Order: sequence, then C-alpha cells, then structure tokens
Amino acid sequence: MAQENRLSGRIVDQKTKEPIPFASIGLKEEQTGALTNEYGFFQMAMPTKNAQDSLVVLALGYKRVAVLVKRGNANLADLIVEVPKRVIELGNVTVKGGKVKDLSLGSKSTTPGEGMIQGMPGSQYAFFVKNDKNKKLGNVRSVSFYIGEHGFPREPFRVRLYKPDGNYNSPNTDILTENVVVSAPKGGEWYTIDLTPYNIEAPSEGFFVAMEWIVSGDKFYTTNFMDTYTPYGQIMRPTFEFKESRTWSYTMGKGWSLLTLASNGQRYNAMIKAEVDQIKD
Repeated sequence: MAQENRLSGRIVDQKTKEPIPFASIGLKEEQTGALTNEYGFFQMAMPTKNAQDSLVVLALGYKRVAVLVKRGNANLADLIVEVPKRVIELGNVTVKGGKVKDLSLGSKSTTPGEGMIQGMPGSQYAFFVKNDKNKKLGNVRSVSFYIGEHGFPREPFRVRLYKPDGNYNSPNTDILTENVVVSAPKGGEWYTIDLTPYNIEAPSEGFFVAMEWIVSGDKFYTTNFMDTYTPYGQIMRPTFEFKESRTWSYTMGKGWSLLTLASNGQRYNAMIKAEVDQIKD
C-alpha cells in the first residue's frame, strides 16, 4: 500500500485489534476524506495545504480519534490507528398499563418523485422522520428506503439512525450503534430493514434515518477524486410530500448540509420512512 505522497493504513479496535470496516477518515484542514474498506484499510493523499494536519477517525460505535499527520513522514505509509469503543447504554421501553400499536413516520407515498439521489462511498443522505402529532413513542421497529430501479440496486449500504441534536438540528448522535449493512433484492420498490433486535428507543421528537454508501472488497475511494468519479452503487428516489426540508447530506471531510431543493413549493426529500411503537395509555 505504501506509495509516495500517500497516506495509508488500517483502522482497528483498540482492544481486540480487529479491523473496523467503513470508518470515515478525514484531514481536518484539507477537508478531504476516505472510507475504510470492509477490512479496515484506507488510503488517501498526504496534506498539501499545511506541513501537518489532524487525521480524524469517525467509526460507528467508537470514540472520535485524532492523529497528528506530518507531511513527509515515512511512517505514515503503513499507519495503524487503534480506536477505543464508546460505551453506550441502550434500554428497552417498559410499557406499564398501556397498549402498543404500530406508528408510521416519514414518507407515506407509494410513488416516488422524479429524480435520483446518488451517493459516493462514505457519503450519506439522512431524512428526519418527524413525530408530527407528538405521539408517545417506544422502540424503532423498522426503517424503509425507496430504492431506485437504476444504478446498481443490489449493492450494499449501511443503515444509520441519528438524534437531531447537531447544529441547526442536524444529524449528530448515533442511536443505532451496530454495523447494519444490508442489500436490497431489487430496485423500483420499498426495501424494509427490521430493527427490532437492536432495542432502539425512538427520540420523542423523531429521528434521522440515513443511507450510507459503502464499498466492499479491496476497493478504496476518497474525496480527492469524487468530483470526476461516476456515482457508485444503489440510487434512492426522492419524494415531494413535504413543504419543509427534512433531508441532510453528509460528505467526508465537510460534514452535514441541509438539502434545500424545491419544486412547486414542495421540498425535495429522500424517500424514507420508519415504523415505531406507539404507546397508548
């Protein structure tokens, strides 16, 4: 993997030394990034703006880690970064004296809008499934994505769930801390993922459901050439059901930004929905 002017290495669990797949790697000052493959390997260009930079590692279920990177350091050709686990307490919702029924949040449409939502490896689109009627929520049952018929519908992607506790209510804290990688059987329809085994308590105001584009095998993708690289993998379809923007996009090295496209007064959003427990007294 060692190449001149290349930063390469592997991201591993601090305790077990097992590789961490699909971790996001970013150079803070360069605003460029890379995604580890399923074996934890990554490679990207060395810093060019400054003599040194911070290599920031973001891995699902792990603490944020920053490593000092100095241009010209030969030891950075085969870097091993050990990342500590983040301890998260997840508990079931206990229902006392009430009944539980299914509640649908997010898109209600069966027909997608015109257009396509494409992503590069490491990028995400997150849609806020809002608890519009302030129902009492329990656990998340499932999430669904409308997968387009074009592209490569059966390519794997990772499911992400977030609290809306970032800047301007953007996605921030993971509430699904397991590495859930799935693949749709085909495109042109809803694809549903059962999340009941994970005991995820739904935030009262709602939560973000995101698709994260990933890669498998020994491939590497970085933001250094994403502007000219053909979009990869499956394609989501949009919906125009809402008058407000509920969709945020994430780019490695740059973070989250709100999608504000509109058509005839209706906002362009990712076609995503969720089923949650509704607790009735």
